[in-house]
Amino acid sequence: MMLNKVPELTMWFWIIKILCTTVGESFADWINMTLGVGLENTSLIFTAVLVVVLAWQVRLGRYQPFPYWLTVVVISITGTLYTDILTDDLQVPLAVSTSVFAVVLAVVFGIWYARERTLSIHSIVTRPREAFYWLAVLVTFALGTAVGDWTLELTGWGPGVSVLLPAGLIAAVVLGWRLGASPVLSFWLAYILTRPLGANLGDWLASGTDEHGLGLGTAITSVVFLAAILATVIYLTVSRRDVIEGNQQPQHPKTSTSRTRERIMLGYLGVVAVATAVLLTWASAQPHATVTSEEGPGPAVADMTPQQATQHFPAADLASLRAITQDSLDKLKAGDQAGATARIKDLESTWDDDQSRLEALDGTAWTFLDGRIDTVLTSMRASHPDKAAEERALTALLASLA
Repeated sequence: MMLNKVPELTMWFWIIKILCTTVGESFADWINMTLGVGLENTSLIFTAVLVVVLAWQVRLGRYQPFPYWLTVVVISITGTLYTDILTDDLQVPLAVSTSVFAVVLAVVFGIWYARERTLSIHSIVTRPREAFYWLAVLVTFALGTAVGDWTLELTGWGPGVSVLLPAGLIAAVVLGWRLGASPVLSFWLAYILTRPLGANLGDWLASGTDEHGLGLGTAITSVVFLAAILATVIYLTVSRRDVIEGNQQPQHPKTSTSRTRERIMLGYLGVVAVATAVLLTWASAQPHATVTSEEGPGPAVADMTPQQATQHFPAADLASLRAITQDSLDKLKAGDQAGATARIKDLESTWDDDQSRLEALDGTAWTFLDGRIDTVLTSMRASHPDKAAEERALTALLASLA
């Protein structure tokens, strides 16, 4: 038996959990895409980091804020990357990955409960319980990523609007808990939902103002949230506001009244789930944006001729984009993959910098070209680049910019 290895569920727990989740989204995107490390290489790096920090956390005999929340941050990033590998590299549909992760989480909970007879985080006082806890946390991050991305794929909601659904569902779970729903069930539902909430919040902060975001970018968003996490951890280390005293909370026998209220609230949560499914079904049937890559959602448009795609855009902007694209293609044909990948960053930054101005001139054409550019970025930043696919994407973009 050890002292409890997890923090008490105070307001600070949920604040820092959402901060960690946002960092998981923005920091992974920054390393993978902005720095051009690649999805698989980034995943390998953070898997190794996770092994190190998890070993540190497990060796401790009690909860300590810094190693605990460092582990959560790394698991957040790693869980996000695992889902992205399934989606982007292996082309697994988000509906399938969501279902698979949900089944895996159910299995983890089932084995955990069969062995320990509790899923409460107030009783993480043995090595097996801690192992089950961290495995469940990893799967919840992967599941939350898949659920969040699938929701965006179904609805095409933008960064700002997409925050509202997980926030509303968390509020519904909190209300159910206040009215007598199972605390353990309420905790794990909220824990899963904070992943899409934090990820969507990160997208909203990082995305441009034309998308109703704040335009901070992934690097600044990551730095701001990491600083906020560090400040909160320092405060909790000094104040010990989230330390659970003793080995575990006393187990109070359930009365028949509390069991009845739990059953009623279970029905209430079922109604919330059905209402959410109806909302998503309705939203998916509406004309909406579709997610074409990790760069973000864009409205689905039909193919356009070069004249249709460029007629409203300034010649100087088009010339700059053509020059960068041609330079990348020349480097690629010369066998300079690294140089071509580095050069394509200029295309991304130039396009993003001019987005608000160009999109205002012709939103449909901008969306079409944005999809072409996203295809180029995705193909050139693949973990195992396919030269033929890269050349096709660059050539198609050049043709559209002609």
